[in-house]
Amino acid sequence: MKMINKLSFDINKLQEISQDILHEAARLGASQAEVGIGTNKGFSIGARGGDVETVEYHQDKTVDVTVFFGKRMGSARFSDLTGDAIRAAVEAACHIAKFTDEDPAAGLADKSELAFHYPPMDLAYPWGISVEEAITLACQCEQEALAYDKRIMSAEDIRIATIEAFGLHANSYGFMGCFPYTRHEISCVLIAKENNEMQRDYSYTTACDANELESVSLIAKQAAEKSIRRLGARRLSTMKTPVIYIAEEARGLLGSFAAAIQGGSLYRKASFLLDHLNKKIFPDFIHIEEQPHLPRALGSAPFDDDGVATRPNVFIENGVLQQYSLGVYSARKLGMKTTGNAGGMHNFIIRPGTKDLAALLKTMDKGLLITEMMGQGVNLVTGDYSRGVTGFWIEHGDIQYPVHEITVAGKLQDIYKKIVEVGNDIDVRGNIRTGSLFIEEMMVAGAE
Repeated sequence: MKMINKLSFDINKLQEISQDILHEAARLGASQAEVGIGTNKGFSIGARGGDVETVEYHQDKTVDVTVFFGKRMGSARFSDLTGDAIRAAVEAACHIAKFTDEDPAAGLADKSELAFHYPPMDLAYPWGISVEEAITLACQCEQEALAYDKRIMSAEDIRIATIEAFGLHANSYGFMGCFPYTRHEISCVLIAKENNEMQRDYSYTTACDANELESVSLIAKQAAEKSIRRLGARRLSTMKTPVIYIAEEARGLLGSFAAAIQGGSLYRKASFLLDHLNKKIFPDFIHIEEQPHLPRALGSAPFDDDGVATRPNVFIENGVLQQYSLGVYSARKLGMKTTGNAGGMHNFIIRPGTKDLAALLKTMDKGLLITEMMGQGVNLVTGDYSRGVTGFWIEHGDIQYPVHEITVAGKLQDIYKKIVEVGNDIDVRGNIRTGSLFIEEMMVAGAE
């Protein structure tokens, strides 16, 4: 497939390297082989105290080669693209394969599943910004944030980052797929102080196309407002209460579901959703799908890590689990077919409702609004869920005061079934797209 190269990578050179690797694997006796090349370059700058604090340039290349001797598999990862280094890495992978046990699930994807004819992807928008211009933007962000309110004590981190990247996959069936993409980000972390209390909060914007980034002025304002609103935080008493996750944090709840239906967790019997196909997981109105070809979306990709064509997938319909998320290997282990999800989901989307966050708060009337979570208290084997949170106590549909040092807990199985509504305030700053989630009831652990 002809590639339109918007970036400055030498695509022809990378394709030649991939072919050299495959030829070397064949020369050493491998029956099959595949290679993945990822390369990226860019910079990030940090500003503090009205001046540049850090400037980081990066230019990285990673090559993964996997070889198969029948059902024996070996792999190697390297970054040196000289001829000697390539030969040494492929030889190492072949050596490993000869000493591994046979695995019936090993091998390339079926040729019919490979993305020989994938659609062009609208993901590469280089940001023509210089380091000097990025420093100016970061300093402007800090200046406006500090000027917003006298309670903003300092900026912990103001960052501007841009990256150009390129992904390639090739195998011994003659498949060669590649696509460029870009990522740009502006972030602002602030510390607010009043009397002897200090609170921290942040705001950020990220996109493939810099024209879709929020302005530094808006990011500064949002970060300042969020930091100030957290001053005067209290602890809640332990109780059961309705809960709303803002869209940004609701992403984590859906991320746990995505991990639980991932093939690797399932064939290892390490998921609470094992043997749950065609069973009800969510309420009837919940619909969750994957849309891997959305233009300028952060999770889009034309093929997965196996070179299999990505496709729209429906995972939840009318609350019922329709299929698992599988790559070639996990699908074979489970006696199923790949869904094009080796390496993860590509734009995992829950269908939004009709209400924005303010309307959801009015519907809830009284309860907890979660705006930030801490810790990693999710057990995918059992579904046990416990996370430290901060947020706001709501009464009469309005914010009453900020809260902190509390924990929400439950079983993911129960939490998913208790979703009352999904907001229309979709957060598109990631691979998982969701609005705010209104949960009927959760246990909140706070002050005794």
